[in-house]
Amino acid sequence: MLMTPGPTAVPEPVRDAMSRELINPDVDPAFDAVYADLVDRLERVYGVGDDGVTASRDIAVLGGEGILGLETTIASLVEPGTEVLCLSNGLYGDGFADFVESYGGEATLVSAGYDEPLPIDDFDAALDGDHAFDLATMVHCETPTGTLNDLDPVLDHLAAADREILTVVDAVSSLGGVPVPTDRIDLCLGASQKCFSAPPGLATAAISDRAWAAMEARAPDSLYTNFLPWRDTSEGFPYTHLTTNVVALDEALSLLLDEGLDTVYARHEAAGDHCRERGAELGLDPYPDPERSSPTVTAFHVPGRAADLQRALREDHDVTVATGLADLADDILRIGHMGHSARVDRVDEAMDALAAVLDG
Repeated sequence: MLMTPGPTAVPEPVRDAMSRELINPDVDPAFDAVYADLVDRLERVYGVGDDGVTASRDIAVLGGEGILGLETTIASLVEPGTEVLCLSNGLYGDGFADFVESYGGEATLVSAGYDEPLPIDDFDAALDGDHAFDLATMVHCETPTGTLNDLDPVLDHLAAADREILTVVDAVSSLGGVPVPTDRIDLCLGASQKCFSAPPGLATAAISDRAWAAMEARAPDSLYTNFLPWRDTSEGFPYTHLTTNVVALDEALSLLLDEGLDTVYARHEAAGDHCRERGAELGLDPYPDPERSSPTVTAFHVPGRAADLQRALREDHDVTVATGLADLADDILRIGHMGHSARVDRVDEAMDALAAVLDG
């Protein structure tokens, strides 16, 4: 049983969709209709559109794993001299600063410990400094530590600063499982293999007019790490799209929307709460504190034991979970309850197995 925080278990209807006859996206107009349906469903999940009621954002779906969206954002918006404020309390927040510097930008990293909340006071101090920031980056759900960040205070402070700072949010591990304030975000990133429960291979983005304008002024010269060719695909796609992945994600989103977003969010909340309750019964401490733990993934602090526990779960109980990453690789055990796996019965099966391993 797959209980990792991405890739997640892919339900049977999605697997069936992948087995359909291949559509050639370069020559068959049928693919245009499939892509249009996918964009429409993503608009509903992001909570954006062009209906005059919801926030207006354009959707782009790139062929590549979720990290492609993060790099493409920076490649599309950053050039030598671009100043970027990177707010972080985790590995992917730090990673934004690395991307900025790799494209010649000037990153100001405002960071906190990985078990701490976002450093709002330090963020304010950076905003009030001498920098002329062009954009600010942040992460909604830091998957490596199971942290869900409250973005509203950050977005409030950016709005109060009354400056034209573009907002960039990595919502890869929250979109589709937790409400995301996309209407307040200029470029909001998602991916197929997390809460959507489709296979890895597609990066999604909801992009504001302000972000498009900044990209056009920047005129990035890359093809693959460039959002601009995706703004209008009416006359073709920048490159051969990943047809089977597109069909799979379209089916996965159909399942999600048929269930209803509010129901899906409640299901994730219940699964996350139950996972941490079961962990407490086993004497396991969450990382971070429960009030900042994500409904999509639970990280337990198990110093020096994560790899052994992961191996025993996989070999003895056929349950696959994840460890931490980087410096926390052997100190954190992560249970992914996102997408199709965000169900109390699946959490119970995983936690029963973990109880047996701990007793052994």
